[in-house]
Amino acid sequence: MDLTILVFFPMVMALIAFAVGRKNEALRDRVAIGTGLLTLGVAVFTVLQPDHALTLPLMAGLKLELDGFRKVYIAVIALMWAMTLLLSPQYFRHHHNQNRYYFFNLMTLGATMGVFLGADLYTAFVFFEIMSFTSFTWVMQEETPGATKAALTYLAVAVIGGLVALMGLFLVSFKLGTTEISKLYELAAACPDKKTLYIAGGCILFGFGAKAGMFPLHIWLPKAHPVAPAPASALLSGVLTKSGIWGILAISCNIFRHDPAWGTLILTLGTVTMVLGAVLALFSIDLKRTLACSSMSQIGFILVGIGMMGLLGEENALAARGTLLHMVNHSMFKLVLFECAGVVYMNLHKLDLNEIRGFGRKKPVLNFAFLMGYLGIGGIPLLNGYVSKTLLHEAIVEGVPHYGPALSVVEWLFLISGGMTLAYMTKLYVCLFVEKNADPKRQQAFDENKRYMTPASFIALAVPAVLLPVLGLTANTTMNGIADLGTDFFHAGHLEHAVHYLSLANLKGAAISVAIGAALYFLFIRKVLMKNGAYVDRWPKKLDLEELVYRPLLTKVLPGVGGAFAALFGENRITTPLAKGTLRVSGILGRIACDLPDALILLVGKVFYKPSRWYEQDTVRDSLPYRLGLEVDTFAWRLGKEQHGKHRYAHLFYRTMHTVRDVTTRLTSNISFAFLMLCGAICLIFIYMLIWRA
Repeated sequence: MDLTILVFFPMVMALIAFAVGRKNEALRDRVAIGTGLLTLGVAVFTVLQPDHALTLPLMAGLKLELDGFRKVYIAVIALMWAMTLLLSPQYFRHHHNQNRYYFFNLMTLGATMGVFLGADLYTAFVFFEIMSFTSFTWVMQEETPGATKAALTYLAVAVIGGLVALMGLFLVSFKLGTTEISKLYELAAACPDKKTLYIAGGCILFGFGAKAGMFPLHIWLPKAHPVAPAPASALLSGVLTKSGIWGILAISCNIFRHDPAWGTLILTLGTVTMVLGAVLALFSIDLKRTLACSSMSQIGFILVGIGMMGLLGEENALAARGTLLHMVNHSMFKLVLFECAGVVYMNLHKLDLNEIRGFGRKKPVLNFAFLMGYLGIGGIPLLNGYVSKTLLHEAIVEGVPHYGPALSVVEWLFLISGGMTLAYMTKLYVCLFVEKNADPKRQQAFDENKRYMTPASFIALAVPAVLLPVLGLTANTTMNGIADLGTDFFHAGHLEHAVHYLSLANLKGAAISVAIGAALYFLFIRKVLMKNGAYVDRWPKKLDLEELVYRPLLTKVLPGVGGAFAALFGENRITTPLAKGTLRVSGILGRIACDLPDALILLVGKVFYKPSRWYEQDTVRDSLPYRLGLEVDTFAWRLGKEQHGKHRYAHLFYRTMHTVRDVTTRLTSNISFAFLMLCGAICLIFIYMLIWRA
């Protein structure tokens, strides 16, 4: 029953919060925060429960399931939502449409829980689509031209990706007879037609990969995060992208378990995503855009882990553990970093590095929180990010003897991407907490701003920031425990030996990334990406994939092809008259088909049946409306509003009822009305079968 609460309790509270917010905004904020904290409590309680499955009553066969991986992630989701809701009242203090934001925020919480708890691809897809449409409003929240364009891009990717994924689900159901995740592996292994399964897998990868921010479907991510509110950006980056990863894992660990060809595809896409995201972040001079591109890069790291799981086969324990832990770690990184960005924005309403430079000086809490996120995502030893990146690196190294130079290239790209991560995060940290603003008066105002956070915002920032080093320092207990609990969903092999995270071999990989990061920062960022002490955006605008490829393809190429086809066949002397004649004849036949039943009923009524008219049987003075109208006339006369003897209301009431009965008689004696009632009955029967079926 607790699984149902996790999904539907936030949705019900969304309605309550919206209703309360129309009267009392402060109470609405408390309702929303209370919902987040209660959901966190339920999630913690659920983690302690045994694994089980649940079919939702009255919900068309939707099924939820609880296992180790789901326990880990519902806890992560609940924690992230609770912390961002704590930050939200201060962040939205002077914003409009807050009621809308809280409503869709809580609706998205329930839908996201539904995605991760889905026992089959069908259930996950239903909640995945709900999540996509409810989170669309986050991107649109500010309603600026930039937000509108980014939201439409987000929506287009969600809709197209959802439709393609649905085709994949249809193919899986057709070939295997089910979409239940626990049954997919055995059925896929026994299926002789692997070609259809690869097509289905490609469709599902397209849909879920788009949400994850995987190349080349990442176009929404660098644009949506900067314009969305910071609490929403933290959730978009930390949780919603992981819902896409969940879908990729569901098919990779079941339909394509231990499949080298599928693993190679995921590894290739992951490597490109990892490197490209880091390059985009390196060039960015907008705080939230840099973090957004960083999310794309970190998703690439996770995809590399999934790819290595396919390549390593039954010896994929390191890759599986690294993938799971980096999913969790990235969620925590982005919770901390985007909340720090939110604190900056809600005080300055700016994100350009040149304008926010120096804001973090003399702000120890903000400094500590950002530093933990920076060192964690950079893979510095003794923090949690180092643990997951070490496992992923070891998995790549383990595969090099089997796959040769190709994986050696992937290994070096992995280390270089880690170096780029350190370089762009160093840029952000130095800009905010080391450098001074170019305007001395502005810097003085920054330094004097001591009340930049409320107590609730302080808790939202401090709690996850403290968790990062705690997880890193206790890796052998906490991180290994999370990996032991959560990798059941991955069907990973057995870990043959304990991982010594601080061994010289593992520290060597981290040291290489640190050296690359230092070189990039001092030789590239300071020398090339800065001019006269100011940060300069040198990324070529023409390399925007959306503007370069997707928009021209959808708005010019496809319409052009359609126009060429129409020009080729539309003016043909034979086909054009034939097409026009066919359309006209079909239109005439359609009208006849629509009007003939009514004409027949009318003819039968005129010849064989003449309905009595109710108003011929009743006299005006005996009708109930007339008598009620007389009483109103008398009352109006006593009030001096009507002349004595005038029966205006009596006649008005009578004419009104006459009109209503006449219209009702005409409608109910029409066959179209009968057909309409029949359609309504069929719809009710369909709904009954859909919802209340056994």
